[in-house]
Amino acid sequence: MVIRTLVLTPDYPPALGGIQRLVHRLLGSAPGLRAHVVAPDTPGAAAFDRGEGPAVRRVRVPPGPRALEVAALNLAALRQARPFAPQVVLSAHVVVAPAAVAVGRALGVPVVQYFHANEIGHRPRLAGFAARNADRGVAVSRYTRDLVLGVGGPAERIEIIHPGVDLPPLRGRTESPGRPTVLTISRIEQRYKGHDVMVRAMALVAERVTEVQWVVIGDGALRAEIADLARAAGLGDDTVRFLGAVGDRERDAWLARADVFAMPSRLPGGHLAGEGFGIVYLEAAAHGCPVVAGAVGGALDAVEDGVTGLLVDPTDHRAVAAALVALLEDRPRRERMAAAAAQRARRFAWPRVAAELEATIADLVHREPRGGRPNIRSAGQRTTAVGGRTNAEGQAAAEGWTAAEGWPD
Repeated sequence: MVIRTLVLTPDYPPALGGIQRLVHRLLGSAPGLRAHVVAPDTPGAAAFDRGEGPAVRRVRVPPGPRALEVAALNLAALRQARPFAPQVVLSAHVVVAPAAVAVGRALGVPVVQYFHANEIGHRPRLAGFAARNADRGVAVSRYTRDLVLGVGGPAERIEIIHPGVDLPPLRGRTESPGRPTVLTISRIEQRYKGHDVMVRAMALVAERVTEVQWVVIGDGALRAEIADLARAAGLGDDTVRFLGAVGDRERDAWLARADVFAMPSRLPGGHLAGEGFGIVYLEAAAHGCPVVAGAVGGALDAVEDGVTGLLVDPTDHRAVAAALVALLEDRPRRERMAAAAAQRARRFAWPRVAAELEATIADLVHREPRGGRPNIRSAGQRTTAVGGRTNAEGQAAAEGWTAAEGWPD
């Protein structure tokens, strides 16, 4: 039986990003779900949607703050729900949780809510609302699950389904570019990603490892600052290569021939979360590239310390440098880790991950009454038609949600 699944997401290709890739790959690898996606209209969307994939209803969003986009998405979701007659609603981000809950209440269908990490710190009240009112919460890591529990999520309804990875063709590692190579792939716009720590670490590595180079893929507002920091640390253009944003083929080529992948993400200040998982660590593993990462956050699930890579204090550049030198100077150890990383990555292939989500959804759809919390209909609760004022919408309004937090006024 194919399950009609209404998918609400503010993040979907051709826009770039981890959530975008996760949603698209999950749906493309889940033959048991007949998905109808409600997502923002973005440049190139029409051409993208003509390719293989689920039906997509693009929402034109007004120019201005993100709150307007969120409000438009929530309203469009309410209007799309009844004609599609979903059997389940999948919310890919907490900002569309109010609409997902309203649709679930109105049509008497279960709601599945994804949690990634950063959004929980940015919108803790909304994340708590999403967790309490979803039939099942899906956290991408143990760390993310702990964050959800911290905002009031019920432990019995929050499960962990790790993100997946695109597996490269089965072939050997590409020849090294001729010199020891450390690779970092990340947008250079969030300080917690650790580019600053990498600069200080690479200055120490360069003193120990002859002709080492650091290749940095990604762009962002902090790129000039990091480049200046590298020059100040004595790292010239022969040691650091800032490639900017590159296509998938070039990125994969560097992953296939780099000696070590390094991204020592740390936990940012305040209540923000950092890496919820770190799909890029899995991408490196899939290409047989050992990883050096911070021993915090989602990396604890993405990297098996001492087996597929090394986890270190991400705030200590000396610890990062020591890990890099240890791998660069010990080829047998590096090759053992490379083989173990590639093997472990196969357990995270998208079809396997999608099968976990399918099983969760099928369990909810076919369970009567639904587990975790009472079935809305069996509990005797009534709602108005989608598009009207539902009990869930009233609850959301009562809790003070505005368009900026996910609910259209």
